[in-house]
Amino acid sequence: MDDRRPVSVECPPPGSLHAVPGLAALLTGYHLCTEAEKGVPVAVASGLPDRYRLETEAPDRAFADATVLVARVGGAAVGCVAVTGPVDGAAEIKRLWTDPAARGRGVASALLGTALEQAGRADARTVRLSVWRWRTGAVALYERLGFTVVPSWDDRADLVCMERAA
Repeated sequence: MDDRRPVSVECPPPGSLHAVPGLAALLTGYHLCTEAEKGVPVAVASGLPDRYRLETEAPDRAFADATVLVARVGGAAVGCVAVTGPVDGAAEIKRLWTDPAARGRGVASALLGTALEQAGRADARTVRLSVWRWRTGAVALYERLGFTVVPSWDDRADLVCMERAA
C-alpha cells in the first residue's frame, strides 16, 4: 500500500461490530496468519478453531467485554485491536493486527495509542498483553511503548507476556 493518507482510528459503538466494514476480514487475517505461524495452517476461516471463528463470525459476542478499535486509511480498514475493561486494575490488549499491505505506516502505533488512552479512561492501573515470541516486530513496538516482559500468566509455549502502567 503506497497510500500516504493519514491513519484514523474509530471506536465502533457496542453491538455494531458485526456491521463494521473490513473488521471480519482483519480478524480472519490475524487468525489465519497466527495458525500458520504456530504450524497448524488453516486455508479458510471456517476451518479455524471455534473460539477464533466466533471472533470472525460474531464479534459482538466474542468481544462483549472489550472495546474494539479499527484503523482506516481513506475509508479502508487496515488494522484492529481489542482492549478489555480492567479486571483487578489491569486492562488487556488483544488481537492487534495490521493488514500486511499497510505495515510500516504507523497503523499499529495509532491503534495502540488509542487503546492505551481507552484503558486510562477506564481507570486501568496497568495494561497487559501477550505476544508470540516470533513476532519480533510487535515485541519491539511494545518495548518502545514502555511494555516490559513479566512472568507469564499463560502456559502456552512461545507466548511472551508484557505489561506497563496505564
